[in-house]
Amino acid sequence: MDKLLASICTSLNIAVFCQRNRESFQLITHMPDWLVFFLGQSAAAECSLTDAFPYLTCFIDDAERHWQARNTTPLSSGVWVEIDELGNELALEANALWMNGQAVLLLNNLGEKYRKEVSHLQQLREGLLTQEKLENEVQKRTLKIKQREEEIAIKLVSLTSYRDEETGAHVKRIGLYAAAMGKALGWETQQIDDIRIAAPMHDIGKIGIPDRILLKKGKLTDTEFAIMKRHTEIGAKMLHDSHIPVLDMAADIALCHHEKWDGSGYPRGLMGEEIPVSARITAIVDIYDALVHERVYKKALSEAEALELMGSMTGSHLDAKLFEVFLGLLPVMRRIRQEVNEINELLVSY
Repeated sequence: MDKLLASICTSLNIAVFCQRNRESFQLITHMPDWLVFFLGQSAAAECSLTDAFPYLTCFIDDAERHWQARNTTPLSSGVWVEIDELGNELALEANALWMNGQAVLLLNNLGEKYRKEVSHLQQLREGLLTQEKLENEVQKRTLKIKQREEEIAIKLVSLTSYRDEETGAHVKRIGLYAAAMGKALGWETQQIDDIRIAAPMHDIGKIGIPDRILLKKGKLTDTEFAIMKRHTEIGAKMLHDSHIPVLDMAADIALCHHEKWDGSGYPRGLMGEEIPVSARITAIVDIYDALVHERVYKKALSEAEALELMGSMTGSHLDAKLFEVFLGLLPVMRRIRQEVNEINELLVSY
């Protein structure tokens, strides 16, 4: 694609795809950050847009007829809304046209301003079916319940932050990072919501560790480290046997987030896929966030330094395949870091 045209597409938040076959498309412009969360793959790879955006399933039938007619006039899908990694709504629109001998599909992020305008117009529209109103209300209430569950979890975890160096922003980022990875792995919506709430509870067992050990600035003795390691089992005991899926997942994460891929971790010495995938994900995102943020006891590493160090840990400490998924989501992770930080946390608290 011409560099000028590619630059224009980038400035307008448009991603351009060429059709390879009915089910497969290839991105031919730069992958915008907002699209990484939905595709979870490199710009050069072929992908199924209908898997990422089910709304497009019916539109592709109309687009096929449009392409077969070699029609150079754009055919619009109409606007639809997706939810990004931060829980924000994205207004999207697709257009199909024939260009330079190819079937082309343009995917446009219409931006926050458009979403607000459409939302306002929708509220003013008359004739909305009663059932549709009820469904919208149920969705809103469900979202509020999920937000309350997350807030309760963060508040519980904050109990430990008064005793060590972790922050509320840190534990919230852990949940958002983990949820983004669950989405990239194709998890169901409920599982994604569960790990967003459960992952921040990974160190909740530290509430049972004595201050003389938890707050010690120097290196722990073997005896002290043995006591510190018990936070995994303490956290699991606090959370297990609830028969609530999110707390069951939180118990697995609390118990196993210090297990290592090669079996050298604790408390059980689990190896490879014996370690729950939720705990393997949490280990990756927890290490990443700890490395790239400054604490009173250490300097922050640059992202490049952190990733190099984490790369050296794959196969021994970290799951190499999950780390590859994480690397593919770096634009998503950076956005989370920018949006959820200690400065914003302090501003909100005041």
